[in-house]
Amino acid sequence: MKIIVSQEIEQVCPGFIGAAVEAQVMNTPYCEELWKEIHALGEEYRSTLTTESIKQLSAIEATRRVYKVCGKDPSRYRPAAEALIRRMLQGKELYQIDTLVDLINLASIRFGYSIGGFDADKFHGDTLTLGVGKKDEPYEGIGRGQINIEGLTMQQMARCDIIPAVSSFIHELADTVVAKKQVSESVPVKLEERLIITLSEELENFIRLTDELTEQVAEASVLTDPNEEAHYYQQFVIPKMNELRESGDKMEAQTSRKFWPYPSYTDLLFSV
Repeated sequence: MKIIVSQEIEQVCPGFIGAAVEAQVMNTPYCEELWKEIHALGEEYRSTLTTESIKQLSAIEATRRVYKVCGKDPSRYRPAAEALIRRMLQGKELYQIDTLVDLINLASIRFGYSIGGFDADKFHGDTLTLGVGKKDEPYEGIGRGQINIEGLTMQQMARCDIIPAVSSFIHELADTVVAKKQVSESVPVKLEERLIITLSEELENFIRLTDELTEQVAEASVLTDPNEEAHYYQQFVIPKMNELRESGDKMEAQTSRKFWPYPSYTDLLFSV
């Protein structure tokens, strides 16, 4: 098996060092001694780390830095090691899969690096390439089928488009209030002031919901059992998406079309 580090990774991480272990092994469903070590490590981390301080661990900090250079927000798409440790710090059990997968998770948690484990008998071809996901390049997600790596998620839409747009409109309203008062203190500005207050309050709620959705999607990303993941999405992620959508609809109704980043319902229904 040939292992290649792509030029994209070499460019953003010129000092990249990787290691690969190839072996013939006998897997087992469960290893008690292994899980004793995992639980002991969880106790150690809960007494020494927090969900914020893990970002400062050298391996995780380095991984997050590379994520950012590659254009990915590590707070939305957490590196695997960070996501696993966060789950331990929150008092949640890791999912027990089999001895090999559990061993890889233990190594990832102990050293802070994301580690991939592969069944060589399942490979097509003789080359494994470490690269950066590209637009329209799909992969097979556990229990999700084909996933588009560059699909514009609801979180991305909220953070990259809606929040900046509404903030800009609020800023313009504030400038309008100042300009009117410069003409005369008697010029009415109550409409603009009420709109600023209403939109500012809803924008704060929208940002809170976006943060909560980000956390829930991160939690779902470490679930390896398809049924558990589906249940988590049904119980938590989808309702939070609905809350976020409802908040966005409220702001859309009060934000100037000049600022709103997407076609309105009217545009979709009646525009060509």
